[in-house]
Amino acid sequence: MNFAVLASGNGSNLQAIIDAKKKGRICGDLRVVFSDKPDAPALERARKAGVKVVVSLRPADYPSREAFDTAVVDILVREKIGLVVLAGFMRLLSPVFIKAFPFKIINIHPALLPEFKGAHAVRDALAAGVKTTGVTVHFVDEEVDHGPIIAQVPVKVRPKDTQATLLARLHQAEHKLYPDVLDRLLRGKIRAPER
Repeated sequence: MNFAVLASGNGSNLQAIIDAKKKGRICGDLRVVFSDKPDAPALERARKAGVKVVVSLRPADYPSREAFDTAVVDILVREKIGLVVLAGFMRLLSPVFIKAFPFKIINIHPALLPEFKGAHAVRDALAAGVKTTGVTVHFVDEEVDHGPIIAQVPVKVRPKDTQATLLARLHQAEHKLYPDVLDRLLRGKIRAPER
């Protein structure tokens, strides 16, 4: 199955996926890497890895969120993408996108959902004083950081943790969990919910 990775930033989860693919730990073909930011380091990671289609579009060039999402969907459909992997993609997907790939979009979030949804999960976990947080891989639906949970890994919060130190350990957990979940999905070992 062809899959695509959508990333807005550094692309460390993309790199974990690329590395796992090189080691034969992910089946399927990483066919497209897409970013909404033309200068995202994730794009250079994809180019170095020889990904077939590496593309970025600027949301400001489109009249609406739906128009932008339609353009992205058109690229993914043209490349026969069967699974969309969000890896630090910092845009909310519109219903247009979700309906084009029902239960075929996955995301990784740096918290044990349903706790600490949103862009500030690490900060919010530290502010709440929790002893354990973690990472969650889930199917994407039309709500933010919602949708059926596929897998979670807990990560202990240490007394002297800062956002940077906790995020570094969360990234370590993400880089192990995401490639594993992706491979199991591509092999049909994890089933999407019924529509």
